[in-house]
Amino acid sequence: MGYRKIFIGGLILFLGFVSVGKAVDYSLQYFLSKASSKTFDLSKKEKTELLNRLEEVLKQAQGIRVKLIHAIQTGETDVRYQEGKFWMSKLEDDKGSIETGIQQIKLLRERPSHLVASIKLYKSLKDLSVNFNTYNNMSSFSALVGDSAPEMELWADPVFFKLHLLPLAHSKDTEGKAPPREKKPEAKGKKP
Repeated sequence: MGYRKIFIGGLILFLGFVSVGKAVDYSLQYFLSKASSKTFDLSKKEKTELLNRLEEVLKQAQGIRVKLIHAIQTGETDVRYQEGKFWMSKLEDDKGSIETGIQQIKLLRERPSHLVASIKLYKSLKDLSVNFNTYNNMSSFSALVGDSAPEMELWADPVFFKLHLLPLAHSKDTEGKAPPREKKPEAKGKKP
């Protein structure tokens, strides 16, 4: 009787570890390793997870943007009036980039092979990463931005560019080329 309990307990533990071992963590490191490999092919599930992660990055950027606006408006940061107006205008530009990025993700979920939406999403991510790196270089904003600026840059350039945009552009490139047409020989006729 004692051996059966030990055997059943061991079997339950083994099955528990096996089920946990098969779970895939679609983190930035996972996609960075995929981007550094020689093949850039993603499965449908990986493409969906990539879009989910990018949406999370954009929502995180939206939260940081709100915190920055609040810090400027309440005077928590040491920013002069003219500088504050400048940074507020930059943050309004970021609002447009975030909204555009979220719209493009929704469009890509419906039509994953939409090249224009992919390019617009990439541009939004690059613009946000440049602006957030600029905010991160300001001593009064760096505590609010933190590591999200370099992380956003990694999501944009090696991950999204190599794993989604390049393969999509290559597929559109080969799809757009028509087979070469054969030229018909000209009939040699008598000139009158």
